[in-house]
Amino acid sequence: MEVCTYSEARQNMAALLDKADRGECIRIRRKDGHLYELRAAIEPRSPLEVEGVDLDVTSEEIVGIVREGRSRYGETE
Repeated sequence: MEVCTYSEARQNMAALLDKADRGECIRIRRKDGHLYELRAAIEPRSPLEVEGVDLDVTSEEIVGIVREGRSRYGETE
């Protein structure tokens, strides 16, 4: 964990942000002694935001599968 002064942080902000991106926690100390931490924020993501999977299935095949499933249970279109 790196500790630097406010002045050092201002002069080296880009480098400190790069370190935070790599998971490091940066502490910044002001002249009055207050201490602050700089960390990369975690962006909230939807649980439904997932990578797609290529199943090599056409939309016609999907419609056919849905229709077949509906016909098994007596549902109509």
